[in-house]
Amino acid sequence: MKKSRKIIEFLGLRRSISALLVMVILVGLGEKMAERFLPIYLIALGGGAYTIGLLNGMDNLLGALYAFPGGYLSDRFGYKRALIIFNIIALIGYLIVIFSPHWISVIIGAAFFLSWTAISLPASMSLVSSVLPINKRTMGVSLHSLVRRVPMALGPILGGGLITLYGVKTGIRLAFGIAFALGIISLIVQQLLIEDDHPSERAEISPIKMFPLMNAPLKTLLLSDILVRFCEQIPYAFVVVWCLKNVGISAVNFGFLTAIEMVTAMLIYVPVATFADRHSKKPFVVITFLFFSAFPLILTFSHTFPALVLAFIVRGMKEFGEPTRKALIMDLAPEGKKAGIFGLYYLIRDAIVSVAAFGGAFLWQVSPRANFLTAFAFGLLGSFIFYRFGKAPEMEPARVSP
Repeated sequence: MKKSRKIIEFLGLRRSISALLVMVILVGLGEKMAERFLPIYLIALGGGAYTIGLLNGMDNLLGALYAFPGGYLSDRFGYKRALIIFNIIALIGYLIVIFSPHWISVIIGAAFFLSWTAISLPASMSLVSSVLPINKRTMGVSLHSLVRRVPMALGPILGGGLITLYGVKTGIRLAFGIAFALGIISLIVQQLLIEDDHPSERAEISPIKMFPLMNAPLKTLLLSDILVRFCEQIPYAFVVVWCLKNVGISAVNFGFLTAIEMVTAMLIYVPVATFADRHSKKPFVVITFLFFSAFPLILTFSHTFPALVLAFIVRGMKEFGEPTRKALIMDLAPEGKKAGIFGLYYLIRDAIVSVAAFGGAFLWQVSPRANFLTAFAFGLLGSFIFYRFGKAPEMEPARVSP
């Protein structure tokens, strides 16, 4: 009993954190069972390539636009009520798709459920920041990131099984039905286990008025992060093209590469969080920015499957300090407005970075090398700026309760 209590304390598994992790699995599993197969569902319902492009573009745009309102609602109503609101929004989307099997309905319903992660992330980070002390926040965010990958791995397998058994149309509608049921269970878990919090009466709805509340260290982190995300997004859509068309590996082998990336990320979350919570977060963020930068550079010289394995291990290592970066945002954000600032940060970052895809396509037309090396240059610049000018509060060593 004493040993298990120490493990729970070490991982920061307070009741509300445990409930959050259960919620992430339930909602994420339902979402990923159906979401990964939406393109073939659109085709089965009579949609074409443009409808698939519309779905993908809408997902990226809403991911940026939903972040700030998600943060505002969390500050205004508290993270517990906000998470309930976000789950209900996703459930409405599921019902639209279940009861109206038309491609237009799928697009409308997707607007409700596709960006659940983006709109709920500020509330989730606010919960972690409120429930855990500063020297346990990276561990809390790391567990959140780790658990998110469970439904990402299992959901498509279960959804694929339903499609195999019942066909595309019926299988995907069944997947959405299961997603709805899991969402209801998630609502019950939230209501019973997440502790009540205190909403802020002064939550700010204007991004323009919120921006001055970002202090200089947070703005430095944002600038560096934008440059590093350019590094990620410029080659993002072309990585699979490089692997399959230029290097010549099979789709199955590309699946293995993706699995290697995921496993690498999952293996490093908890060990890194342990050290990041005991020391300054800055070195861990610098290292993760360097891993972001290294991936396109290594990819440039990867012309065999073993070389690609190394590249994708490096790609998985970019998660080295990602939870630390999220925790650092919450550390630097002002009290009472942490979720709103977190949402504003993601709104600014993702809106600006969304143009990287267009630049990446232009550079790919020049040559794959031009694409990869330009991405590397952006990553290196972002890493240097944060290394030179970035700041993070020093951590006290985490104490383990007896």
